[in-house]
Amino acid sequence: MTRYYKVSGSGNDFLALVEPDRDPGEAEIAAWCRRGLSLGADGLFTLRRRNSGVKMDYWNADGHSAPLCINGTRCAARLAMELGWAGSAVEVLTGAGPVAARAVSGERISLEFPPPKEAPAPRRVEALGETWEGYFQVVGVPHFVILWPHGMASVPVATLGAALRHHPAFAPEGTNVNFVRFPAAGRLEIRSFERGVEAETLACGSGVLAASAVGVHLGRAALPLEVLTAGGFVIAVSGEADGNRIRRWEMAGDARILAEGTLRAEAAELPPAAHWS
Repeated sequence: MTRYYKVSGSGNDFLALVEPDRDPGEAEIAAWCRRGLSLGADGLFTLRRRNSGVKMDYWNADGHSAPLCINGTRCAARLAMELGWAGSAVEVLTGAGPVAARAVSGERISLEFPPPKEAPAPRRVEALGETWEGYFQVVGVPHFVILWPHGMASVPVATLGAALRHHPAFAPEGTNVNFVRFPAAGRLEIRSFERGVEAETLACGSGVLAASAVGVHLGRAALPLEVLTAGGFVIAVSGEADGNRIRRWEMAGDARILAEGTLRAEAAELPPAAHWS
Protein backbone atom coordinates (compact mmCIF):
# COMPACT_ATOMS: atom_id res chain seq x y z
CA MET A 1 0.00 0.00 0.00
CA THR A 2 1.21 3.51 -0.85
CA ARG A 3 0.46 6.68 1.07
CA TYR A 4 -0.63 9.62 -1.06
CA TYR A 5 -1.99 13.16 -0.95
CA LYS A 6 -4.54 14.45 -3.44
CA VAL A 7 -3.84 18.09 -4.29
CA SER A 8 -5.20 20.63 -6.76
CA GLY A 9 -3.62 23.70 -8.34
CA SER A 10 -6.43 25.84 -9.78
CA GLY A 11 -8.24 22.68 -10.87
CA ASN A 12 -5.15 20.83 -12.15
CA ASP A 13 -5.25 17.80 -9.83
CA PHE A 14 -2.35 15.58 -8.80
CA LEU A 15 -1.35 12.65 -6.64
CA ALA A 16 1.61 13.42 -4.38
CA LEU A 17 3.89 10.81 -2.80
CA VAL A 18 5.95 12.11 0.13
CA GLU A 19 9.45 10.64 0.44
CA PRO A 20 8.47 7.26 -1.07
CA ASP A 21 10.88 4.33 -0.82
CA ARG A 22 11.06 4.27 -4.62
CA ASP A 23 9.77 6.18 -7.59
CA PRO A 24 6.59 4.64 -9.05
CA GLY A 25 6.76 2.98 -12.44
CA GLU A 26 5.17 4.29 -15.63
CA ALA A 27 2.41 1.67 -15.58
CA GLU A 28 1.57 2.38 -11.92
CA ILE A 29 1.30 6.11 -12.53
CA ALA A 30 -0.85 5.67 -15.63
CA ALA A 31 -3.15 3.29 -13.73
CA TRP A 32 -3.50 5.48 -10.62
CA CYS A 33 -4.27 8.53 -12.76
CA ARG A 34 -7.07 6.82 -14.71
CA ARG A 35 -10.34 8.48 -13.78
CA GLY A 36 -13.22 6.16 -13.00
CA LEU A 37 -10.97 3.09 -12.80
CA SER A 38 -8.59 4.34 -10.12
CA LEU A 39 -8.11 7.48 -8.04
CA GLY A 40 -7.68 9.76 -11.07
CA ALA A 41 -5.42 12.78 -11.60
CA ASP A 42 -3.76 14.94 -14.26
CA GLY A 43 -0.37 13.78 -13.01
CA LEU A 44 1.74 12.64 -10.08
CA PHE A 45 4.76 14.03 -8.27
CA THR A 46 7.10 12.86 -5.55
CA LEU A 47 8.30 15.27 -2.87
CA ARG A 48 11.53 14.86 -0.93
CA ARG A 49 13.38 17.06 1.54
CA ARG A 50 16.77 18.50 0.60
CA ASN A 51 19.16 20.86 2.35
CA SER A 52 18.02 24.05 0.61
CA GLY A 53 14.34 23.18 0.25
CA VAL A 54 12.49 20.33 -1.44
CA LYS A 55 12.89 18.28 -4.60
CA MET A 56 9.94 17.52 -6.85
CA ASP A 57 9.87 14.90 -9.63
CA TYR A 58 6.84 15.01 -11.91
CA TRP A 59 5.05 12.59 -14.25
CA ASN A 60 2.04 13.26 -16.49
CA ALA A 61 -1.05 11.07 -16.30
CA ASP A 62 0.30 8.83 -19.07
CA GLY A 63 3.24 7.90 -16.83
CA HIS A 64 5.86 9.88 -18.77
CA SER A 65 8.08 12.28 -16.87
CA ALA A 66 8.11 16.02 -17.58
CA PRO A 67 10.65 18.59 -16.37
CA LEU A 68 8.07 21.06 -15.11
CA CYS A 69 4.46 21.38 -14.04
CA ILE A 70 3.80 24.83 -12.62
CA ASN A 71 0.43 24.14 -11.00
CA GLY A 72 1.99 21.02 -9.51
CA THR A 73 4.95 23.04 -8.25
CA ARG A 74 2.60 25.37 -6.38
CA CYS A 75 1.00 22.32 -4.78
CA ALA A 76 4.41 20.88 -3.90
CA ALA A 77 5.35 24.12 -2.14
CA ARG A 78 2.05 24.24 -0.25
CA LEU A 79 2.45 20.60 0.80
CA ALA A 80 6.02 21.20 2.02
CA MET A 81 4.72 24.06 4.17
CA GLU A 82 1.81 21.95 5.45
CA LEU A 83 4.23 19.17 6.44
CA GLY A 84 6.35 21.62 8.42
CA TRP A 85 9.34 21.28 6.09
CA ALA A 86 9.31 25.01 5.37
CA GLY A 87 7.91 28.25 6.70
CA SER A 88 6.19 30.73 4.41
CA ALA A 89 8.82 30.33 1.67
CA VAL A 90 10.62 27.38 0.11
CA GLU A 91 12.77 26.56 -2.92
CA VAL A 92 11.38 23.73 -5.04
CA LEU A 93 13.93 21.96 -7.22
CA THR A 94 12.22 20.82 -10.43
CA GLY A 95 13.52 19.15 -13.56
CA ALA A 96 13.65 22.62 -15.14
CA GLY A 97 15.65 24.10 -12.26
CA PRO A 98 14.94 25.69 -8.87
CA VAL A 99 11.72 27.65 -8.34
CA ALA A 100 11.24 30.12 -5.47
CA ALA A 101 7.82 29.75 -3.79
CA ARG A 102 6.12 31.76 -1.07
CA ALA A 103 2.74 31.73 0.63
CA VAL A 104 0.53 34.69 -0.27
CA SER A 105 -2.73 34.17 1.61
CA GLY A 106 -5.00 31.25 2.38
CA GLU A 107 -4.38 28.58 -0.26
CA ARG A 108 -2.60 30.93 -2.67
CA ILE A 109 1.06 30.30 -3.47
CA SER A 110 3.30 32.54 -5.57
CA LEU A 111 6.13 31.20 -7.75
CA GLU A 112 8.95 33.15 -9.36
CA PHE A 113 10.55 31.94 -12.60
CA PRO A 114 13.31 33.08 -14.91
CA PRO A 115 11.77 34.69 -18.01
CA PRO A 116 11.83 32.77 -21.31
CA LYS A 117 15.14 32.96 -23.16
CA GLU A 118 13.54 33.20 -26.58
CA ALA A 119 10.73 35.42 -27.84
CA PRO A 120 7.52 33.65 -28.96
CA ALA A 121 8.07 32.25 -32.45
CA PRO A 122 5.23 32.53 -35.01
CA ARG A 123 4.20 29.29 -36.69
CA ARG A 124 1.56 28.29 -39.20
CA VAL A 125 0.33 24.71 -39.26
CA GLU A 126 -2.44 22.90 -41.11
CA ALA A 127 -4.86 20.76 -39.14
CA LEU A 128 -8.44 19.58 -39.66
CA GLY A 129 -8.49 21.15 -43.13
CA GLU A 130 -7.53 24.67 -42.00
CA THR A 131 -4.40 26.73 -41.46
CA TRP A 132 -3.81 27.84 -37.89
CA GLU A 133 -1.51 30.68 -36.93
CA GLY A 134 -0.01 30.70 -33.47
CA TYR A 135 3.13 31.19 -31.43
CA PHE A 136 5.54 28.59 -30.11
CA GLN A 137 6.94 29.29 -26.66
CA VAL A 138 8.89 27.08 -24.27
CA VAL A 139 8.25 27.62 -20.55
CA GLY A 140 9.95 24.54 -19.17
CA VAL A 141 7.79 22.54 -21.58
CA PRO A 142 6.63 23.41 -25.14
CA HIS A 143 3.46 25.36 -25.91
CA PHE A 144 1.63 26.38 -29.06
CA VAL A 145 -0.52 29.44 -28.31
CA ILE A 146 -3.43 30.38 -30.60
CA LEU A 147 -5.31 33.67 -30.26
CA TRP A 148 -8.92 32.57 -30.51
CA PRO A 149 -11.08 35.13 -32.36
CA HIS A 150 -14.44 34.03 -30.96
CA GLY A 151 -15.95 33.27 -27.55
CA MET A 152 -14.01 30.73 -25.51
CA ALA A 153 -17.02 28.42 -25.27
CA SER A 154 -16.66 27.80 -29.02
CA VAL A 155 -13.09 26.41 -28.89
CA PRO A 156 -12.99 22.78 -30.14
CA VAL A 157 -10.35 21.87 -27.58
CA ALA A 158 -10.82 18.10 -27.78
CA THR A 159 -10.49 17.82 -31.57
CA LEU A 160 -8.28 20.73 -32.61
CA GLY A 161 -6.17 20.50 -29.48
CA ALA A 162 -5.45 16.83 -30.11
CA ALA A 163 -4.62 17.43 -33.79
CA LEU A 164 -2.15 20.21 -32.99
CA ARG A 165 -0.64 18.45 -29.98
CA HIS A 166 0.51 15.58 -32.26
CA HIS A 167 1.28 17.72 -35.34
CA PRO A 168 4.53 16.87 -37.18
CA ALA A 169 5.58 20.53 -36.86
CA PHE A 170 6.16 19.85 -33.16
CA ALA A 171 7.76 16.41 -33.50
CA PRO A 172 9.19 14.48 -31.82
CA GLU A 173 8.08 15.76 -28.40
CA GLY A 174 4.73 17.22 -29.39
CA THR A 175 3.37 20.28 -27.65
CA ASN A 176 0.78 21.59 -25.24
CA VAL A 177 -1.88 23.67 -27.00
CA ASN A 178 -3.38 26.84 -25.52
CA PHE A 179 -6.33 28.80 -26.88
CA VAL A 180 -6.45 32.35 -25.54
CA ARG A 181 -8.32 35.66 -25.65
CA PHE A 182 -7.26 39.07 -24.36
CA PRO A 183 -10.55 40.89 -23.67
CA ALA A 184 -8.57 43.68 -21.99
CA ALA A 185 -4.89 44.56 -21.55
CA GLY A 186 -4.95 43.24 -17.99
CA ARG A 187 -7.05 40.13 -18.58
CA LEU A 188 -6.43 36.78 -20.26
CA GLU A 189 -8.83 33.88 -20.82
CA ILE A 190 -7.36 30.46 -21.59
CA ARG A 191 -8.31 26.87 -22.38
CA SER A 192 -5.63 24.18 -22.67
CA PHE A 193 -5.08 20.75 -24.20
CA GLU A 194 -2.28 19.20 -22.18
CA ARG A 195 0.34 16.83 -23.51
CA GLY A 196 0.59 13.71 -21.34
CA VAL A 197 -2.96 14.13 -20.07
CA GLU A 198 -4.20 14.03 -23.69
CA ALA A 199 -7.27 16.05 -22.86
CA GLU A 200 -8.41 19.49 -21.81
CA THR A 201 -7.49 20.30 -18.22
CA LEU A 202 -9.08 22.85 -15.91
CA ALA A 203 -5.82 24.81 -15.76
CA CYS A 204 -2.29 24.74 -17.19
CA GLY A 205 0.25 26.86 -15.32
CA SER A 206 3.04 26.86 -17.90
CA GLY A 207 0.38 27.56 -20.53
CA VAL A 208 -0.69 30.65 -18.59
CA LEU A 209 2.90 31.93 -18.63
CA ALA A 210 3.39 31.06 -22.30
CA ALA A 211 0.18 32.89 -23.22
CA SER A 212 1.21 35.88 -21.08
CA ALA A 213 4.54 36.05 -22.92
CA VAL A 214 2.71 35.98 -26.27
CA GLY A 215 0.31 38.72 -25.16
CA VAL A 216 3.11 41.02 -24.02
CA HIS A 217 5.11 40.24 -27.17
CA LEU A 218 2.19 41.27 -29.39
CA GLY A 219 1.24 44.31 -27.32
CA ARG A 220 -2.11 42.71 -26.50
CA ALA A 221 -1.43 42.39 -22.79
CA ALA A 222 0.39 44.17 -19.99
CA LEU A 223 1.51 42.97 -16.57
CA PRO A 224 -0.09 42.45 -14.12
CA LEU A 225 -2.54 40.04 -15.72
CA GLU A 226 -5.60 38.30 -14.31
CA VAL A 227 -6.01 34.94 -16.01
CA LEU A 228 -9.33 33.08 -16.04
CA THR A 229 -8.93 29.31 -16.40
CA ALA A 230 -11.46 26.67 -17.43
CA GLY A 231 -11.91 25.62 -13.80
CA GLY A 232 -13.11 29.10 -12.88
CA PHE A 233 -9.99 29.98 -10.88
CA VAL A 234 -8.11 33.24 -11.47
CA ILE A 235 -4.33 33.07 -11.68
CA ALA A 236 -2.36 36.31 -11.31
CA VAL A 237 0.77 36.97 -13.38
CA SER A 238 2.87 39.96 -12.34
CA GLY A 239 6.39 41.21 -13.00
CA GLU A 240 8.26 43.60 -15.25
CA ALA A 241 8.48 43.96 -19.01
CA ASP A 242 10.92 45.88 -21.18
CA GLY A 243 8.90 46.79 -24.25
CA ASN A 244 7.57 43.52 -25.62
CA ARG A 245 9.89 41.24 -23.59
CA ILE A 246 9.23 40.02 -20.07
CA ARG A 247 12.25 40.55 -17.81
CA ARG A 248 10.81 39.21 -14.56
CA TRP A 249 7.60 37.44 -13.72
CA GLU A 250 5.84 35.52 -11.00
CA MET A 251 2.57 33.67 -10.76
CA ALA A 252 0.16 33.42 -7.83
CA GLY A 253 -2.66 30.90 -7.74
CA ASP A 254 -4.71 28.43 -5.77
CA ALA A 255 -2.99 25.34 -4.30
CA ARG A 256 -5.20 23.04 -2.25
CA ILE A 257 -4.56 19.89 -0.26
CA LEU A 258 -7.75 17.91 -0.79
CA ALA A 259 -7.19 14.56 0.88
CA GLU A 260 -4.69 12.00 2.07
CA GLY A 261 -4.97 8.25 2.13
CA THR A 262 -3.59 4.93 0.96
CA LEU A 263 -3.40 3.59 -2.56
CA ARG A 264 -4.21 -0.13 -2.37
CA ALA A 265 -2.98 -2.75 -4.83
CA GLU A 266 -6.38 -2.76 -6.54
CA ALA A 267 -5.83 0.86 -7.63
CA ALA A 268 -3.26 -0.38 -10.17
CA GLU A 269 -5.28 -3.39 -11.37
CA LEU A 270 -7.13 -2.12 -14.42
CA PRO A 271 -9.38 -4.21 -16.69
CA PRO A 272 -8.42 -4.68 -20.34
CA ALA A 273 -9.87 -2.22 -22.83
CA ALA A 274 -13.35 -3.09 -24.03
CA HIS A 275 -13.52 -4.62 -27.53
CA TRP A 276 -17.09 -4.53 -28.69
CA SER A 277 -18.46 -7.10 -31.12
